[in-house]
Amino acid sequence: MTPPDTPLPSPTADERVDPAVSSCLTVLKKRAGFLAAAKARRAPAPGFLLQARQRRDDEPAEGVRIGFTCSKKIGNAVTRNRAKRRLRALAREVLLPRARPGWDYVLVGKPGATVTRGYDDLRDDLLKALERVHA
Repeated sequence: MTPPDTPLPSPTADERVDPAVSSCLTVLKKRAGFLAAAKARRAPAPGFLLQARQRRDDEPAEGVRIGFTCSKKIGNAVTRNRAKRRLRALAREVLLPRARPGWDYVLVGKPGATVTRGYDDLRDDLLKALERVHA
């Protein structure tokens, strides 16, 4: 198990993110994007909640949009920032290579679990959650 604050090893050639995918990645910042994702598909996991939606035809369908949210229920600012760092690392490692263009994804931290759960367990949780969302 990799400790949460240690740098991850460099990805192999098979694990590297395609530059075309990472160049069309956008981080959700507006509330409307988060609210739309909250009304769509949900895949709860022990360490977080994954919300995902396919954008409508009248919205720009190019690229992948990812959002991260951790409320004050998670803890103080230090704890919330640590939870968001872990979620961002998960998104880079697991979500980006498997994300579908034209989809929005939001990772929501859970109190206690996002910070304390093992990183390998979080990775497995995200893989399973993605399968459920795209099933």
